[in-house]
Amino acid sequence: MPQEFLLDLEKKVFAGQDISYEDGCRLINLPDNRIFDILASTEKIRSHFKGAEVNLCSIVNAKSGLCQEDCSFCSQSSFYNTDVKTYPMLNSKSIIDAAINAAKNGAREFSIVTSGTGIDHGKDVDILVDAINGMKENAALASLERCASLGITKRDVLLKLKDAGLESYHHNLETARSFFPNICTTHDYEDDVKVIRTAKELGFYVCCGGVFGLGESREQRVELAATLRELDIDSIPINFLNPRAGTPLEKANYLSPIECLKIIALYRFMLPKKDIVICGGRQVNLRDMQCLIFAAGANGMMIGNYLTTTGMPVEDDLNMIKDLGLKPRGRANKKT
Repeated sequence: MPQEFLLDLEKKVFAGQDISYEDGCRLINLPDNRIFDILASTEKIRSHFKGAEVNLCSIVNAKSGLCQEDCSFCSQSSFYNTDVKTYPMLNSKSIIDAAINAAKNGAREFSIVTSGTGIDHGKDVDILVDAINGMKENAALASLERCASLGITKRDVLLKLKDAGLESYHHNLETARSFFPNICTTHDYEDDVKVIRTAKELGFYVCCGGVFGLGESREQRVELAATLRELDIDSIPINFLNPRAGTPLEKANYLSPIECLKIIALYRFMLPKKDIVICGGRQVNLRDMQCLIFAAGANGMMIGNYLTTTGMPVEDDLNMIKDLGLKPRGRANKKT
């Protein structure tokens, strides 16, 4: 029976045992009408390991468009004709100003995001170093954790940014290894894994997750969770596809609100102690069920705008958290 199965999974989680791939597949394939049974379990797990605190993050699209990768969901790829705005790296002042605005809105983590395969030596690195140093020295940003998402970036560049004060590094695997060739052919999955391993070795707090609704199977969602667990990722950003006109997936429609909640629940069961942060596409895919992301196991969300799409009004997100009896997590209380 599903209820007995869920109780057995709960016992394994609280006993410190890993949920197996087979159990993950059974969980993600439970019928939709069992969603409230699933949420009853994941709420217990989230509350036990993460309490009532919600980690709020925000980003700046510091370099937009003209990417040489062919990721089939991305409007910033130069392979597709989209209406995305393109521009080179913002100057350090603009990045710092964006960080100040994020802090005013209640974010406790701020990520500098750039399009492209990766950031190499040169002017862009100098701008990033200046921006990170400026954030570190700005009293108004003392509570803001400094993060960056710069693609497949080399070890020496990552080390230079860490020396400047970068604390977290974000790099998504996007999907399961077995499905990756269906969404990207311009680099290998192992290139992404290598960046993550390097960031972990250098001592970064590492954020790595994916985009769901690309056409992957439910079992491949479990496969990705198992990979993230094996890599000992600190924070898992979960994105739901918001199809972009001009991309190969512009007409994709694979997710329902309940399917989204089941994905979150799967990741809470399989990575019970990790941060699970709901990011792009949540308002489009979850619609009026957004508040259930926390019962499903999330303990964080992105506030403000996304890379190329607008987000929820920050006031609405903060009110939702308050109404649920939760509270934003402060820097001193961050749990790794």
